[in-house]
Amino acid sequence: MQSLIETAAKERDVTDLVLEDILTGVLPAGTWLKQIDLEKRYDCTRPEVRRALDRLSQKRLVEHVPNRGYHVYQPDGRRAQEVSDIRVILETAVADLMVERATPESIARLRQLASHFDQMTMVGTVLEHYESNLAFHRELLLLSGNHELVDLVSEIRQRTSSAPVSQWRTRARVERSAREHHMMVDALEARDVAGLKRLIEAHIRQTGDVAPAESVARQA
Repeated sequence: MQSLIETAAKERDVTDLVLEDILTGVLPAGTWLKQIDLEKRYDCTRPEVRRALDRLSQKRLVEHVPNRGYHVYQPDGRRAQEVSDIRVILETAVADLMVERATPESIARLRQLASHFDQMTMVGTVLEHYESNLAFHRELLLLSGNHELVDLVSEIRQRTSSAPVSQWRTRARVERSAREHHMMVDALEARDVAGLKRLIEAHIRQTGDVAPAESVARQA
């Protein structure tokens, strides 16, 4: 039994390692994944690599092409748009719950996470920057009280290129995302459901700042 547990843990580790390299842009979209190279890179066996690739194929992060092998999935514009549409529907639908359940403690925690993202923007590694963004959004969604929704959105995010190099193509976009984090917390504190919904949608679609007037004043 212990051997089976250890084997399963090792297999999960290989999957997580490949996933981490995809999400951080080490393995960019379109990269062909030669199994022999992955064996060497992650110091594992061929079956472990194959199982990891199969798992990532199920998540649509990796695509298997018969007689050719596996490559990192390269989403088209249509798919990215549809994923954004789904996220907007799900995340704005619980904005009223997030506002209702927000406490001074949870707001303080979100401000801390927003500030941590700011810090990682300046001094963090690519992975630290990416994870700080996920941490903020997970904490925000947890205010809905629906853990299944949190997990679903996390899985949906992985259906498009999630690497920071794809999320934030310019320094201006990084800085705007950071400002939007703080403005979402401002909207929570102000109990501004409509403003929070606008900010969430703009943040997901990356369409620009649409802050409530109170938040804009704070940013000035």
